[in-house]
Amino acid sequence: MKKEDIRKLIEQMTLEEKAGLCSGDDFWHTKAIERLGIPRTMVSDGPHGLRKQDEAADHLGVNDSIKAVCFPAASATAASFDTEMIRRMGEAIGDSCQHEKLSVVLGPAVNIKRSPLCGRNFEYFSEDPYLAGKMSSSYIQGVQSRNVGTSIKHFAANSQEHRRMSSSSDADERTLREIYFPAFEISIKEAQPWTVMCSYNRINGVFASENHWLLTEVLRDEWGFEGYVMSDWGATARRPEGIEAGLDLEMPASGGANDRKIVEAVRAGKLDEKLVDLCCERILNIVFRYLENAKPETPWDKDAQHLMAADVAADCMVLLKNEDQLLPLSKEDEIAFIGEFAAKPRYQGGGSSHINSFKITGALDAAKEAGLKVTFAQGCTGDQASDAQIEEAVTAAKAAKAAVVFAGLPDSYESEGYDRTHMRMPEGQNRLIEAVAAANPNTVVVLHNGSPVEMPWIGKVKGVLEAYLGGQAVGLAVVRVLFGDVNPSGRLPETFPLKLEDNPSYLYYGGEGNRTEYREGIFVGYRYYDKKKMDVLFPFGYGLSYTTFEYSNLRLSAEKILDTDTVTATVTVKNTGSRAGKNVVQLYVGDVESTPLRPVRELKGFAKVELAPGESKDVSFTLDKRSFAYWNEEIHDWHVESGDFTVEIGTSSRDIALCANVYVESTVALPRHYDENSIFMDIMADPKAKAAIEPFMAKAMSMFGSGEEQSEQASEAVSEEMGMAMFQYMPLRSLMSFSPDMDPKMIEGLLNLLNS
Repeated sequence: MKKEDIRKLIEQMTLEEKAGLCSGDDFWHTKAIERLGIPRTMVSDGPHGLRKQDEAADHLGVNDSIKAVCFPAASATAASFDTEMIRRMGEAIGDSCQHEKLSVVLGPAVNIKRSPLCGRNFEYFSEDPYLAGKMSSSYIQGVQSRNVGTSIKHFAANSQEHRRMSSSSDADERTLREIYFPAFEISIKEAQPWTVMCSYNRINGVFASENHWLLTEVLRDEWGFEGYVMSDWGATARRPEGIEAGLDLEMPASGGANDRKIVEAVRAGKLDEKLVDLCCERILNIVFRYLENAKPETPWDKDAQHLMAADVAADCMVLLKNEDQLLPLSKEDEIAFIGEFAAKPRYQGGGSSHINSFKITGALDAAKEAGLKVTFAQGCTGDQASDAQIEEAVTAAKAAKAAVVFAGLPDSYESEGYDRTHMRMPEGQNRLIEAVAAANPNTVVVLHNGSPVEMPWIGKVKGVLEAYLGGQAVGLAVVRVLFGDVNPSGRLPETFPLKLEDNPSYLYYGGEGNRTEYREGIFVGYRYYDKKKMDVLFPFGYGLSYTTFEYSNLRLSAEKILDTDTVTATVTVKNTGSRAGKNVVQLYVGDVESTPLRPVRELKGFAKVELAPGESKDVSFTLDKRSFAYWNEEIHDWHVESGDFTVEIGTSSRDIALCANVYVESTVALPRHYDENSIFMDIMADPKAKAAIEPFMAKAMSMFGSGEEQSEQASEAVSEEMGMAMFQYMPLRSLMSFSPDMDPKMIEGLLNLLNS
């Protein structure tokens, strides 16, 4: 429906109907206005499958939903570093939405993994905003290619579950712009999601649901968002203020209470009715966009999607350790599968994204179906491992060529609604792994977890495969990787620290009362660990393969550019091993010498390429202003400081294979204002100001004479060195102390010269 027609519909509505349209009809539907031919539409939880509920009102996954397909969670799909793969997954989810008459799927979730403790990390992509943004953008494009909307969430700075409905995320402007906003910004500019879901929390004291700067000035005016903003379920604070801020749709239904508040505010002259009209227009635009493209006849082949989920999961798995090339395992050998997760895998997290899977394939069943020689010992139950269970596991391990222990985090450890309190796996599982490794030196651990864990046994096992929460077909995918049908190509989308205390947010995470200070600023994840040169268990971007790759011939399209230009970086990648495989090429940019405090390097490009043995391919990346810029709070904009930048190609943030430099010249002069308290070091850093101030400095420094016993040359050197050391921190007003002929009027004249 055209905008003009939608506006005509709105003109025919009563104020009460307009206000009512701005909240849900129930838990999952928008309101209908039957007399005007406006039907209601349904939304559904996601983001890695459908949690459609027709009757029971339930947001946290307590009640059953329809049978559906559970794809790998975002913690896993991010590890693929494969934008084309996640787009295909989005297309499949879009098809299922069309089949089930759903207008919007609630996802993707792109909040930054500030700490390993966040209970919802399993459905967030990464600690890196660029990776999160690119994966999110591709997912959105996939879903929306089927004429079904997405709801990117939770906007913004929602990186903890503790006190999530009341806490204020307090962060400076630069931190928000560089870390917590870009995943949303990239997604909106590249994929234009139909809706945005605002978060529960406050941002610097203001609830996201009534934050005009967030929902209107940044989201719409700066980034060009065109859809409607909905609240997270129950996130609405003051409803009329939310309308003013740009919150269009309150979910779920408010029983009419907030609708009445909107009507009262308009009639009292406290709320402009035109803003209510605008909310209705945005909502109806999406409602009719879906309805006019609805295709409920779209087939939903769950069995085909199950196999697709297995393909996706295999592409996501990260091989963390492979000592003595133990993996892949031989299909001719007897292998012991140990651990409850081998039979009943943990493949998804708890809460609103919990899917009622129509089918689940564990590794044990997949191995048996493939005719592999696999024995099984349960080893543990939940987070407990009895002595008898461990003894049974040890017996099985001793009788096998290799032992694979399936471990990780139980359901109760990770869920929406609360945070973890530590990074440890259950002690029973750790005991089990230690015992099996002692019984069989060829021990491999497969991890099912949504966020990093400590690995006290890492030195005692030969292999570790990170499966994350790999969806309902994760067992099939694990078997394919363990036995070499798939070459592992996942890379860590987050750093695994050695211990929780190493995390940069450790002292501040969770906050005090209803306030959480983001004191670590922009130094989140690898930006912090790499800056401090801190030992980690596994770095960001890390992952092994069954084959080997070589990078060569890094070349840039230019050695020097303006910040308004782009530069292309091209590198040659070769598979130097004996197996076909995929490789993730990672490009990082660093500022060689910067005035503002910046990370050593930041991810600014990645690509996944598939190569046969001996095959080579060129991979190119285009870098623009944002690739080199930082957020300057003085001008409230992205700024590039003129200078040399490194362009690095690596296999992780810690393993850089190639490096080239490009000089980027800024086209924006930062405003400078000097006063009597400006220090000489800052003035001398400005070439024009330096020329103006040097004569006055020379006169002042002449007051510091040298001893007669020193040679003239030595005296001059010492005097200059001492003078500069003393003067660099002195304010401009100190000239009057060291230059007898300087007075306030001369200082004033000098300031006028400097500021001109």
